[in-house]
Amino acid sequence: MEKLNLLAVALGLAALAGINLYLTVFATGLAIHFHWITLAPAYQSLEVLGNPWIVTIAGILYFLEFFADKIPWIDSAWDAVHTVIRPIGGALLAIQVLGHPSPAFTVIVALLAGGTSLIAHTAKAATRLATNTSPEPFSNIGLSLVEDAAVLGGLALVHFNPLLALLILACGIAAFFYFAPKILRAMKAKISLAWKKLNGPADLDMPVKLPETLPTRLEPIFRRQNLLGETIAWTAPCISGRGQRIPANLFGALVATNEEPRKLMFVARKNRRPFAKTIELHGSMIAHEPKFLSENLIIFPKVGKGARYSFVFPRSHAALVEKIAQDLRVRINSPIWPLDLQGVGAADVASEESHVEREAST
Repeated sequence: MEKLNLLAVALGLAALAGINLYLTVFATGLAIHFHWITLAPAYQSLEVLGNPWIVTIAGILYFLEFFADKIPWIDSAWDAVHTVIRPIGGALLAIQVLGHPSPAFTVIVALLAGGTSLIAHTAKAATRLATNTSPEPFSNIGLSLVEDAAVLGGLALVHFNPLLALLILACGIAAFFYFAPKILRAMKAKISLAWKKLNGPADLDMPVKLPETLPTRLEPIFRRQNLLGETIAWTAPCISGRGQRIPANLFGALVATNEEPRKLMFVARKNRRPFAKTIELHGSMIAHEPKFLSENLIIFPKVGKGARYSFVFPRSHAALVEKIAQDLRVRINSPIWPLDLQGVGAADVASEESHVEREAST
């Protein structure tokens, strides 16, 4: 039982270090230094954290993180720098909890603790990336305060009931692996959108022509679903799509055909497997919503409840998304078909789409 408690404390501190390493060390060291907690004989190796130098340095670093963690995008940059620091710090804390066990056990615990810290850090970093798409800072401040409170509460739980802390940690890790594909897709989409935001401002005046060919990796998926031999009117690769039976942050492409003006197909690869979803446009409304990092194409029902779809494009694709929205409105409302799509700059759009595809597939 004593070894299980030691392991629970070690992994608990590692997980909290993955959220905020400096607060974990600072709060633990402060409690030990001022004798707010009494260490059991099995945890005497943690007394070193109460060293005034360690407490001071951890406090200064936490002071810096306290402010950096509350500024949009600065917090994500801070997380990126700490992708290596937090897992290493978590592993060192876990080893310090154990004292001086056998070398083999030390390596095993270090690997477990480092992995635990990395999982907690990844979950935090992904949440921050999602929050940073909103230009207002209040959500970042609130989320940072919640994280700090969670670390302090977690330290108290680890001290008073390490086995319960270990159980909660196990549930958290299981939940992370269950949602890991969605989390990683979200991180990839946000990083790609941020990169596109920095390298290409939106330009609604840029003339475009909707492309008529799918990216190479998605073309076989459409052919497999196209049992009636319909011809492509236009295609539009997007950073991510979501909606009824479409997982969030799934890179793919919209396909419109000449034969079915009021239907749209979304093709993608989900976990390297072909994925296709047909979207009925009849009775729908189309909206083009510019966001801080992206241009969003929204499809929603005119009246009542129904399926709602959102497709995310880079900011530099503003003119393309507006062209798609106009085309879809004509498809829904006009009895005249097909729509005459004229424009210039198709080569530029095709080059941009190829770049988006390469980013999303890496």
